[in-house]
Amino acid sequence: MTLLVTVFAAIIATIQWYKHAPNDDWKIGTLSLMYWGASLMWMCDAIFEFAEDAEALFNPAAADMLNDFFLGLTVVALGLVIWLAVLLVKDPKGVIKARLLAKKN
Repeated sequence: MTLLVTVFAAIIATIQWYKHAPNDDWKIGTLSLMYWGASLMWMCDAIFEFAEDAEALFNPAAADMLNDFFLGLTVVALGLVIWLAVLLVKDPKGVIKARLLAKKN
């Protein structure tokens, strides 16, 4: 379930990045790469879990699926927080810099 949540987030972020590709003011490419990295991590986890116990992977308990879903949402939310921090530090439109300079004057 974590893999599905992060793959959907990666696909949505990639589509948004592609729509605004020449002008990446929002740094959506960074968000997309974070989600694809998380998806790759969960894919490796699924491969090793399948190698360990294939039956458990295809017959998960409802509580395990819910926990995995919440973990996936947590990863997506953490990715958004990191992306927001990167966006604020890079300040592509110069809004924060202008506010700081306006307060000094």
